[in-house]
Amino acid sequence: MINRFAYVSMTGAKASTEQLAVTSNNLANGLTPGFKEVISAFRAVPLRGDGEPFQGNGADTRVFAIDTTPGSNFTAGSVQTTGNPLDVVIKGDGFFAVRRPDGQETYTRNGKFMVDENGTLKVGRDIPVIGTGGLITIPPNATIQIAEDGGVFTQLPGTQFLNQAGKLKLVNPNPNSLQRAEDGFFDLPGTQAPPDGTVRVAQGAFEGSNVNPTLAMVQMIDQSRLFDLNFRAVQTADQNARAAIGLVSLSRG
Repeated sequence: MINRFAYVSMTGAKASTEQLAVTSNNLANGLTPGFKEVISAFRAVPLRGDGEPFQGNGADTRVFAIDTTPGSNFTAGSVQTTGNPLDVVIKGDGFFAVRRPDGQETYTRNGKFMVDENGTLKVGRDIPVIGTGGLITIPPNATIQIAEDGGVFTQLPGTQFLNQAGKLKLVNPNPNSLQRAEDGFFDLPGTQAPPDGTVRVAQGAFEGSNVNPTLAMVQMIDQSRLFDLNFRAVQTADQNARAAIGLVSLSRG
């Protein structure tokens, strides 16, 4: 019985540290444009007879308390108005399509764009923005205008004409089908999302993180206390075990 008590407390302490890491990551991304809060939760997992969760045919002997990340909070973050023509915010649902250095298409709400030395429109140094016809290139010294439907137009100095440089690939996959990757972008496993003509954007603003710093700090305090509680329970179980061993030794003597 003491062993089971210690085991549950030990796994609870481990899970609380993992949950604390998730909350710390959320708090660290409180100012990251387009960041979506990671949701974490505890769940109980039976430990089978061979010592591994979900494996073996033996009788349940222990219960694992583990931390899981069941998904992301896709609530929109606050809109930051900047007036910068390279800042773009999605109005309502939808995502920007971007490309990783390995060529894989992925999705983000981060609309804080930049133009590199080759004129390629990017979000981050190595992540180009995908247009419906490929990458989008901005001519040197050109002013840029982005329409509600994602059309990207440029105007060269001394001219009065707008030239279309491309059109942002705006998608609207079911958030439940998206998987967060380690780099913070969202993937649609096994396929690519088609362009969605109903997604609308606005120029001169970007979406901030949807992390609530105050709530994240409160969660970190609660999770730290939960770790301390479980750790003290392990210490109590150890003290009880030592006392039990002492009593057994006296009875045998």
